[in-house]
Amino acid sequence: MTSLFSLAWIYFRIGLIFVGGGYVLIPLLNHIMVEKYQWLSQRQFLDGLALSQLTPGPLAMLATFTGFRAAGFLGGLVATVFIFVPCVVLMLVVGRNYARMKNIDLIKNTLDGLLPAVVGLVAAAAWNLGASSLSGAKEFITLAVGFALFKWTKVNPMLVILGAGMVGLLLN
Repeated sequence: MTSLFSLAWIYFRIGLIFVGGGYVLIPLLNHIMVEKYQWLSQRQFLDGLALSQLTPGPLAMLATFTGFRAAGFLGGLVATVFIFVPCVVLMLVVGRNYARMKNIDLIKNTLDGLLPAVVGLVAAAAWNLGASSLSGAKEFITLAVGFALFKWTKVNPMLVILGAGMVGLLLN
């Protein structure tokens, strides 16, 4: 069983790099949760990721799920709290000083440099998830339809997710 201090430290460090939204963390979370600590199997990770998409704050829910699997109820609570501590502190600091900081070249240039890296991390996450979860024609068709709906329509993403779940349920 993982110690609560260890969970707090792991999720605090993950929270420090929560730049660009949660999806950039998927490769890191996969490495930590599946490969390094073996809290989850690859299938459990993918299932947890899919289920977490049905909730607000999906990757926070994945942290809660993994913390619970690693150390019970308190583990889930610790993982959830500590993944948010860095961003809350950062937002409190930035929020109070944003008007002054937004025109500083160092900050603007740093953020401009982060954007391509964030896009790359999201692409890597999509690649890794696709490689481990797309195994047949049904999955590729669902992927293509979901992509097309997100890209070229204004269909609510929740309807697409629920629809894909229904397709999976009916075709299995």
